[in-house]
Amino acid sequence: MPKHVPKEGKNWGVEVNQIGTNGKPVYAANGKICKKKVQMSVGTFDGRVQPLYFPQNHPCAGVFKGMAVILEERGFTDASNLKVQCKDFKCPKDSTCCCCRRILYTQPDFVTVESLLETHCKARGYQILFLPKFHCELNFIEQCWGYVKCLYRQFPASSKEADLESNVLAALDLIPLITMRR
Repeated sequence: MPKHVPKEGKNWGVEVNQIGTNGKPVYAANGKICKKKVQMSVGTFDGRVQPLYFPQNHPCAGVFKGMAVILEERGFTDASNLKVQCKDFKCPKDSTCCCCRRILYTQPDFVTVESLLETHCKARGYQILFLPKFHCELNFIEQCWGYVKCLYRQFPASSKEADLESNVLAALDLIPLITMRR
């Protein structure tokens, strides 16, 4: 995210793959996936909508405001004097006003934004459970997979995809709940 309003002819947005009407990526003549820039969604500040791009009646209509302007709209008057970000994204411990990036990312509406994964899963009716970071062998999913692999090896060997799939599903169904809770 740039600190200042981008120069004329340039605009900041998030680059994503272009998807065709068939739901698949669109490829250019050189074989690479076509990209397009999309604008970030609006923020909220004090319960009001805060657009991150200038409105249509502004001389810079549709152009990204930049972090300094966004922060100044939120009352951080010295935002233009701050650096964009701390070196290597390593802000001083417990600091909230060391750089524009840190101030923005500690704002309540930025903190509560759902990730694309959360949005995608919720739209399809799935719930996401984020577990704290710990060693992978302590993760109950690892224990379950270990148990499933042990059970799966007891099924008769086969090279048919249908047999392999039914064996995996059968092994998954055999995991006792107590194994997941240990």
